[in-house]
Amino acid sequence: MKPTLQLKLSQQLTLTPQLQQAIKLLQLSTLEMNQEVERFLLENPLLEREDAAEEEPAASFSRTGEAAAETPEVSEAQEPDWFDGPSYSPESSGDDEVQDYQQAQSPSLRDHLNWQLGMTQLTDRDKKITSLLIDALDDNGYLSQDLEELSAMLPEELEIEPDELAIALQHLQHMDPAGVGARNLSECLMLQLKAMPQDTPCLMEAMEIAKHYLGSLAAHDFAKLRKSLNCSDEALRAARQLIMQLNPRPGSEYSHQVARYIIPDVIVQKVKGLWSVSLNPDAIPRLRVNKLYADILSRGQESGQIGQQLQEAKWLIKNVQQRFETILRVSKAIVEKQYNFLEHGEVAMRPLVLREIAEELGLHESTVSRVTTQKFMLTPRGIFELKYFFGSHVATEAGGACSSTAIRALIRQLVNAEDAKNPLSDSQISEILGKQGIVVARRTIAKYRESLKIPPVNLRKSL
Repeated sequence: MKPTLQLKLSQQLTLTPQLQQAIKLLQLSTLEMNQEVERFLLENPLLEREDAAEEEPAASFSRTGEAAAETPEVSEAQEPDWFDGPSYSPESSGDDEVQDYQQAQSPSLRDHLNWQLGMTQLTDRDKKITSLLIDALDDNGYLSQDLEELSAMLPEELEIEPDELAIALQHLQHMDPAGVGARNLSECLMLQLKAMPQDTPCLMEAMEIAKHYLGSLAAHDFAKLRKSLNCSDEALRAARQLIMQLNPRPGSEYSHQVARYIIPDVIVQKVKGLWSVSLNPDAIPRLRVNKLYADILSRGQESGQIGQQLQEAKWLIKNVQQRFETILRVSKAIVEKQYNFLEHGEVAMRPLVLREIAEELGLHESTVSRVTTQKFMLTPRGIFELKYFFGSHVATEAGGACSSTAIRALIRQLVNAEDAKNPLSDSQISEILGKQGIVVARRTIAKYRESLKIPPVNLRKSL
């Protein structure tokens, strides 16, 4: 075939660097976005944070004109009564410093155990062997490795016999907190029960359950327990209560876990009988172009790389502003749709899908999906991810629809109000909802119950 040249016109969507950045910022959480902004601040000398004390920000991210009324600064005098929590500003590190200091001062489990070990009258060799076992404990205070396995791992020149490890383990298991050094849950509970006074009511029954019948207790097989222990319902109930008071993770109180805080993107509050939505000012990075470099460029004294950095700084400021504008628009639409939830709680949640919000705001459904993921709304009922307000629906006999979130709330209410001795089965819950006009299959009830981490009927049965 003879080669020829042809002209062809076609349309093609090209993602510019600015559009790519806008999409990336939109899908990031607020914490991730702040990290991205910090990276730009380090790399681009033309970009800087605006001084909060300045009255007239220059080229900064601030909403002006009509939009400014939508995002007022929230002062202490304007905060509603329920907004009594700590500041959500990512830059306020005072509490973090206090927490770090407190963690540095509070001893770890190993420090606590080694301090007790130093107070004993054991020989130096016994102390060293016991210290080896202390180092082998996990964060919950359990000795997860077998003594024979530990003995094989120790250097031969130490000449530590397995019997010496067993004796050292006994020394460790007599230390505080009770239950430390256990090799399994049964042993952990037994150690704590042995530390109790001998005249504790139903202590022997509790020890028998902890040693042999934890599986039956977990399965709420009370008939088997009564037969095995040959005891009355009152004694079994007291023994069960005694075990429930024990700590299955004795070392957990000494573990230091760093709390992860959520920064809400929007704040919802009721003002004069109306629900108002505004951006959280502490979540918004206040950015501007460096005045000195901007003046140099305006006089035409520089170009090239510095000119490109100026353009990138303007892009970032605009994209951050656009990100929060989109979050605010979507949040207002959600609050309008879920007005009854704010008034009455989960049972009043209406079915809502992403497409409904997208069509109302003239956005693509994927954009709404990005906006509602890892973005949070602070309401009088708590902090919720925006995606929480969306859910599937179940048909009602009246021809309407009921949100899956509302059905979960109804299931939780029914379970909380049930008779502990005769709990409701999934079929019974389905029948109760059916009488209220909500047709839900038993399998669906089971799925919703599991998502709420509610155990099945046999595990909810009590004495």
